[in-house]
Amino acid sequence: MLKFTIRRILSAIPVTLIVISMVFVLMRIVPGDPTIMILGEEATDAEYAQLREKMGLNDPLIVQYVRYMKQMLTGDWGVSMHNSLPVFENIFSRMEPTILLTIYSTTLAIVIGIPVGVIAARRRNSVLDYCVTTLSAVGMSAPGFWLGLMMVYLFGVKLGWFPVQGYVTIADGGLLKSLYTLTMPAICLSLSHQATLCRYTRTMMLDVLHQDYMRTGHAKGLSDNVVYYIHGLKNAAAPVCTNIGFAIASKLGGSVVTETVFNIPGVGKFAVESLNRRDYDQEQAIILFVSIMLIFTNIMLDIVYKLLDPRIEFD
Repeated sequence: MLKFTIRRILSAIPVTLIVISMVFVLMRIVPGDPTIMILGEEATDAEYAQLREKMGLNDPLIVQYVRYMKQMLTGDWGVSMHNSLPVFENIFSRMEPTILLTIYSTTLAIVIGIPVGVIAARRRNSVLDYCVTTLSAVGMSAPGFWLGLMMVYLFGVKLGWFPVQGYVTIADGGLLKSLYTLTMPAICLSLSHQATLCRYTRTMMLDVLHQDYMRTGHAKGLSDNVVYYIHGLKNAAAPVCTNIGFAIASKLGGSVVTETVFNIPGVGKFAVESLNRRDYDQEQAIILFVSIMLIFTNIMLDIVYKLLDPRIEFD
């Protein structure tokens, strides 16, 4: 296991370098001049040129790339062009609502999606199964921004159950108040994940329902819940865990649509703001942060696979 973990970590290094390089190039070819975003349209051409020279934007692209890589290797990931603060300080200042939203929405998806998937598999080809699969397809296809707007209109404007937008920090209102303000965004963000988990769980459970160990469990007189949820679900859990892991990583990287619709000051909304400002170093840091989360999640999932099924061998 230790040898495999080390190999997986080393194999992630070239992937990270490729991501850094691609993001660096893409940010430079996106239309827009960051000096205009900083100085505004009222500045003179001389002021634009002076700022571009100060920021090193007049240097050839390869020179900018080498300089950026040197800074990365020395731990200097740059500062935001917007507020002159270190990029990761800005990211961490936006992490609280994103972390809470990730935990809240993922918990809802797991608590609802997995049991419903197991029930649908147990009642295969029944009316209940058809209803679950239909609702899952609808949940997977419904656009996130549309769901968010409909929830804002119904539960926020018409019924007044939840705030329409915004976020109250834990320091200002306490944990329960923060979770209350995130309830609608969490439900909206979890619906698609619930549908996906339900489909995955149903499919994998159908593959294990007729295995010998399932029949043995029934023959030993074990209860249905023990047979299905302990023996069956454990052996069907690998793809489900993959879906959960990557969903958590992507949510931590920022749920752009949800945070934008509900005006939550998280990492996703911050990424949109940084891109609009052409804040190169900040946007690169956000994307790299997301990439590192996905790579780390992939490594952890491989370890979880081994724990779930000791028969798995890594070559």
